[in-house]
Amino acid sequence: MPFWLLYRLSDVFFFFMYYVLGYRKKVVIQNLRNSFPEKNEQELKNIQKQFYQFLCDVFLETFKLLTISKKELQKHCQMTGQAQRIFDTYYHQKKSIVTVMGHLGNWEWAGHVFDSTKHQLYGLYHPLSNTYFNRLTVKMRTRFGMKLIDMKHTFREMVAHKAELTNTTFISDQTPQPNNAYWTTFLNQDTPIFTGIEKIAKKFNYPVLYVYLKREKRGYYKIYAQTLFDNPIETKENEISEAHARILEQHILQQPEVWLWSHRRWKHKRPELKK
Repeated sequence: MPFWLLYRLSDVFFFFMYYVLGYRKKVVIQNLRNSFPEKNEQELKNIQKQFYQFLCDVFLETFKLLTISKKELQKHCQMTGQAQRIFDTYYHQKKSIVTVMGHLGNWEWAGHVFDSTKHQLYGLYHPLSNTYFNRLTVKMRTRFGMKLIDMKHTFREMVAHKAELTNTTFISDQTPQPNNAYWTTFLNQDTPIFTGIEKIAKKFNYPVLYVYLKREKRGYYKIYAQTLFDNPIETKENEISEAHARILEQHILQQPEVWLWSHRRWKHKRPELKK
């Protein structure tokens, strides 16, 4: 399917998802109200509508991974020269790395563009209970060389691949169990943060990179990267978790419509401290 037709189909999907089905509209608008208390209702509704248009685009762009060529994908999702130099520097230093990113922009496309770097890319994922869709997901994510790690076996798999130069990529803005999380204020709300990324980075002392995916226009993205910590072992407790939460928040504020607002990010409450 050519891109022009794909986006016409996306427009049809948007109409049904937004106006007919109303998929998670209450969740989205409540997340936006809590995150942007300074915005009026019309501003929030505008972001909500733009988000659903983007969500439909990402859904079809992701399925495009089944057929798109690597060359065509790299026309639509490009790594900046600055980001490429950072990855190359660590490769030439013979250092494996840990990359953190959020559900901002087309995170599925980004993983395949990472394959233009020299590190072996490992992406973490939750296997799906439906066998057919799990196979389909694995096929889409591994077409261009990415390898997948079941999140339950992250540490064991990283130990097994320690002899390789690897880039292990984590999506940081998911919802951990409240009692095992680091809590901070994120988008004006009490928010739990996974500590596993920080613990793994410290255990292996792999440099921690943050990757930001900016949507330039419909169907086109740019990948930016920066080093958060070169020597994680030297950081204070929760310093890594706090750092990537702050920078992700900054980029969400710049392009709020391309973050995953339909996710129930704030379903848990901060546990009360024991006296």
